[in-house]
Amino acid sequence: MHTWTAMPQLTEPGNLPPAPFTGPDSVLADTTLRQTVHLTVGGPRLRVRVSNAFGGSPLPITAAAVGLPAGGKAGVSGASRLRPLTFGGRASVVVPVGALMVSDPVALALPPGANLSISLYLADGQAGTALTSHPGSRTTSYLVNGDAHRAADLPGATPVDHWYLISGVEVEAAASGLVVVGDSLTDGRGSTTNGNDRWPDQLFALRPRTAVLNQAAGGNRVLNDGLGPNVLARLDRDVLATSGADRLLLFEGVNDIGTAPATPAAQRQVVDDLLAAYRQVVLRAHAVGIPVVGATITPFGGHEGYDDPDGLRDRSRRDVNAALRRIFDRVVDFDAAVRDPALPRRLDPAFDTGDHLHLNPAGYAALAARASAISPALRSSS
Repeated sequence: MHTWTAMPQLTEPGNLPPAPFTGPDSVLADTTLRQTVHLTVGGPRLRVRVSNAFGGSPLPITAAAVGLPAGGKAGVSGASRLRPLTFGGRASVVVPVGALMVSDPVALALPPGANLSISLYLADGQAGTALTSHPGSRTTSYLVNGDAHRAADLPGATPVDHWYLISGVEVEAAASGLVVVGDSLTDGRGSTTNGNDRWPDQLFALRPRTAVLNQAAGGNRVLNDGLGPNVLARLDRDVLATSGADRLLLFEGVNDIGTAPATPAAQRQVVDDLLAAYRQVVLRAHAVGIPVVGATITPFGGHEGYDDPDGLRDRSRRDVNAALRRIFDRVVDFDAAVRDPALPRRLDPAFDTGDHLHLNPAGYAALAARASAISPALRSSS
């Protein structure tokens, strides 16, 4: 089952690896890429998913390894107990355009909540600059020229706060799996780089027997593509095909409301369309026996881009929230967890990063505490 996930995205030009790791005709040529990920449930063996979902050409991985990051920490370049990864018994693999490859299982016993180091070496790099990544990693990765995938450290490596080419880690375990689909509020904008204090991370700390699988991306929307495909387009890949997933929590919609024009007609339309889309998510999840929890949309009063003088978008937010109990198997009230009691259309100042939309680690702790009440025995009503 999955213990860690990252939603694959097409890398924007500003998030490509810095020179010399991105050239005019290829990316990551003769490059070792070392990344750390924060697992949820543990197990005696693991395997890694390498994704070329958005690559414009085949992705040739020359060699790969996993190990324990130095000091057990996130965002470090050192690693120990390095184990080679193979793919169908081969040390190298070419991932076709739009596809993923899953490594063979490797023995590396890891406890719940461990950090894992993943190293990839690309001798030739990937042709073109269409690269699959997850820019909002909130975790530091390292790039160095040459084959250093089995090196204990990478002196002089270039740090970047993005994940590239990896989309999942699976372990041998028997646990419940909660997939969380969301936007930047779940991807962790406002959380601590290398701190693993997004609200899904903090939820796992409260519910350590549940694999909490974060399939969120900043700017993501339910109805239309934004930063990454819309929820309806990515539901099969990011949820229904995720091994071990037996529940889904959907916390998304603020970007749909915030980017729709602040007119009565446009806001009525986006509310109707969002509710219809939520019903589609529930219908498709129930078809494979996955119950769905809906989370209320949190306040954004005072946000420079989304708030409007007439409060039309906030009314849409409240209308959507009021309808959720008619759609989902269960509702978790994130709105109530972080709103300002004195001014409910705004975030509680103690939780506000300052942009009046995103939360700080204390705000994410409040969401995690609210989500922790979800019953692990929740079942689909279909």
